[in-house]
Amino acid sequence: MIISEWIAGIILIATMISFIYLLTSKYKHTRFLTPLYTVFAGCFIAVFVLMVPIIDLSGMPESINAGLRGSARVVLALHNTLQVFTIDVGAQEILEAIQTAMPGFSIYFVMMSVLMIICPVLTLSFILSFVKNISAYLRLFLSYGKDWYVFSELNERSIYLAKDIRKNHKNAALVFTDVFGKEEEASYELIEQAKECGAICFKNDIITINFRPHNRKAQMILFAIGANETENTDQALKLIEMYKASQNIRLFVFSTRIDGEILLTKADKGNVKVRRVNEVRSLVNRNLYECGSKLFENAKEMPDGTKKISAVIVGLGQHGTEMLKALTWYCQMDGYQVEIDAFDIDEKAEDRFSALAPELMSKDYNGIIIPEEAEYTIRIHSGIDVTTKTFDDAISNLKNTTYTFISLGSDEANIRTAVDMRMQFERIKIKPTIQAIVCNSDAKKALNGITNYRGQPYDIGFIGDTEDSYSEGVILNSALEADALRRHMRWGAEEEFWQYEYNYNSSVASAIHAKARIVEGIPGAAKKEEDLTEEERHTIEKLEHRRWNAYMRAEGYIYSGSPEKSSRNDLAKMHHDLVDFSSLTEEEKRKDSRVGTQ
Repeated sequence: MIISEWIAGIILIATMISFIYLLTSKYKHTRFLTPLYTVFAGCFIAVFVLMVPIIDLSGMPESINAGLRGSARVVLALHNTLQVFTIDVGAQEILEAIQTAMPGFSIYFVMMSVLMIICPVLTLSFILSFVKNISAYLRLFLSYGKDWYVFSELNERSIYLAKDIRKNHKNAALVFTDVFGKEEEASYELIEQAKECGAICFKNDIITINFRPHNRKAQMILFAIGANETENTDQALKLIEMYKASQNIRLFVFSTRIDGEILLTKADKGNVKVRRVNEVRSLVNRNLYECGSKLFENAKEMPDGTKKISAVIVGLGQHGTEMLKALTWYCQMDGYQVEIDAFDIDEKAEDRFSALAPELMSKDYNGIIIPEEAEYTIRIHSGIDVTTKTFDDAISNLKNTTYTFISLGSDEANIRTAVDMRMQFERIKIKPTIQAIVCNSDAKKALNGITNYRGQPYDIGFIGDTEDSYSEGVILNSALEADALRRHMRWGAEEEFWQYEYNYNSSVASAIHAKARIVEGIPGAAKKEEDLTEEERHTIEKLEHRRWNAYMRAEGYIYSGSPEKSSRNDLAKMHHDLVDFSSLTEEEKRKDSRVGTQ
């Protein structure tokens, strides 16, 4: 019995360690490796091990050989173990048997006593879990003819998106997977919101549920939208493999990481239409597409008749870096100049950005005016804390500022800095546009139209909240994306637009700038290519090439060193056309007018 006691103890310790690991782990990749199933299995084995020594075989004839007696002991131990889990065993008889074999206090007696209480509870939990999933499968089956929207996780982002989808698609089936009824208040509130949407909730991971019975004529849209981006990519690759032979499948993968881009580009997607949602880039692009014209409206007229856009970016994290890159190409417009001052607490901020976009920051281009080339001036102020007088002094010297973008990594820091900067700008008597990232939707609503105690408005635009960012119009049916696809179709197949992010991002940037050109009244911008006059064509081609040069440099490309096409190397991010407009071939100039028109 001592040996059984040690074995059972080791099993229970291993079970507890596994339970804690699975409960806290962000990865849940298999159907059966769950905390409940692990504890159930561990306790079952432990009870069986403890049962074997106390099985009474005294009633068996002595003539039966040892092998049969051992088999009978195993079978009876297994039978009694099952009875423990179904409360169909005499607890008193078992405990008396243990006391007879080991009189007095023993760990053996304690373990069996505790297990006889825990095991029936585990059985009940198992049954309830099973019934819950059966109910979910039944509801899914009854939704056979509907469009299915399936989310890999129930979180704040996915619930906002699901609620917006429900507004527009009353009969669609909303499905959340990996839903656990934890006691935390946040989890409870999310589950209640899912119920209000009429959503179907599975406890299982998205890759363990078979959605293939879906009606082929209806859509199934999958969202890998968990908090862990690595897990999102891993799930996406498995989902692609599972459904690449199916019809009407769309997959949205939420990831800002470069490894996600590379892995999804490489994957054989079959019939699955895949889009990686880079939430940071999406916000910056959407902001410029919808509100970017204000940059030109607020530009300050200079003595020579040109207008200067003077932008300040505070914080060079993901959003700040993306905005800095985007402004360099977006602000390429006839009659305008752009200067950008970026501030970050990192002592190596300029060095890091220069590594991302070496030719953009090169002394050969940054701040240099070259005929028929992209023109911009970027100054990065490294190692400056926004809460210091050094920062305040630097801002007070930027008296021509027309636009400010704030992204410091937290809503509280962004709000505080935006208010402080409005104060600084008021002191030097200027009123630039201020935009600050605020992720909390309730906070953003409360901040709209804020004033001081005397009713003076701060005039701060808060963008990037979860409710606005995770809506059907942004994620699934983006007007910008539709515009970009239409432009891409002029020279490429639709499959290439979705498959290669180089094509997707390039077309999106082209669509954003084309809209701005129309607003700014650039001659020919609103026309089709075949309707252009020769003068309009020349204007469009030069402007588009300036814009393209700045865009490619912002993406990290450099000149290949030769005008020959053979010198292009996309692995090295080297391009033969990164030259001034006059150095292009006539064929390449025609591409610029095709891209730059409607």
